[in-house]
Amino acid sequence: MWLAGATIVGVACFVFGLTGFGIGLVALSLLPFVMPPATAVPLVAIYSAVFSLVVALQLRRVVLWPYVSRFVLGAVAGVPLGAWVLVTLPAGALRRLIGAVLLVIVIIEWCGLYPQHKPGKGWALCAGWWAGLLGGALSTPGPPVILYAATQRWSPRAFKATLQTFFLTNQLVTLVFYRWNGLLTRDVMKLAVVFAIPAILGTAAGIYLFDRVNHTQFRRLVFAFLSVSGLALLIRG
Repeated sequence: MWLAGATIVGVACFVFGLTGFGIGLVALSLLPFVMPPATAVPLVAIYSAVFSLVVALQLRRVVLWPYVSRFVLGAVAGVPLGAWVLVTLPAGALRRLIGAVLLVIVIIEWCGLYPQHKPGKGWALCAGWWAGLLGGALSTPGPPVILYAATQRWSPRAFKATLQTFFLTNQLVTLVFYRWNGLLTRDVMKLAVVFAIPAILGTAAGIYLFDRVNHTQFRRLVFAFLSVSGLALLIRG
């Protein structure tokens, strides 16, 4: 399990280093095949929090704090329910849920189902709640707030800074509830330390190759892979 887990974490971090997204999606598309979801999800949450912290600190001056606060208010209400789902559902059901979420994200990407109108600020609370729910259950808080932010015409730096700051806050709240529910076990913490070197190497390789790959084609490849993995998780459970 160690070698497979280390490889998966390294690949997920490579994708993050190359594209700036995908660590949670890629990791959770594979980790449930080699470890229980109740171990994989908290492990991914730890790494997501660390990487979000690095990005948020770099871009802290352009964070749109009013939106972060709305997202966080919604997320605080959604995370407990998500953590309860993670604790309550059996492993097979969690794998199918992960697979279903991956396929929904792939369909949104492939079909371009992004909102065309600009929703009001109140909708940020709703997006934050869904992000908290998905973050608590599967450590994938991104899709709801990304869909909302895509309609706001923020600058690329503000987009990245605001979302990563929210992800950091959301993951920290999520980790508190994981701790409360007994999900941050010694095994999870040990794996987080053991996989740190593959994570660092994968991220460094992705950053190094940033200017050497076709990002459009690589993004298509990543989502094609997510579709296959999501379908496998949904069927196998």
